[in-house]
Amino acid sequence: MDKEIIHGPTGETLLDLPSPYEAHSCGLLHLPRFLAKIQKHLKGTLPKTYQRNFTKGFDGFLCLHLGIEPQQVIDCVSKAESADELSQSLQELFPKQLKVHEWNRRLVQIGMSDMALEKLAEIKENLGASNREDLRSFADVIDFDEKKIS
Repeated sequence: MDKEIIHGPTGETLLDLPSPYEAHSCGLLHLPRFLAKIQKHLKGTLPKTYQRNFTKGFDGFLCLHLGIEPQQVIDCVSKAESADELSQSLQELFPKQLKVHEWNRRLVQIGMSDMALEKLAEIKENLGASNREDLRSFADVIDFDEKKIS
């Protein structure tokens, strides 16, 4: 078994992905995580539990915010031969105005709306964390599930 994967209540759980709260050098939260998932996808090592939401969920919301398609980011990652080349490709792909503050605020609040609270409670229950009042967003439960917070 890969030491970076555990089997938990949600299935295979990766322990080596960046937190959704980690910002890319351009300032966008979640982007390092999306890029890491793409790299695993391209290597064929992204577990099935992550494949069902790959390019959807936060990944899709980020791309929607940027006005691009997830496949365009995947193409940048697959063609880049270095981190610098990837950064350059992303800079060319992304709009000039990233509206970082708008995206970052939205990301940290996903799961806090009245409509999402029921789903958030269901996920917390599945993780055995129903009593955790500090898990207030989907980003929080991702970090909890991946053992970034205890």
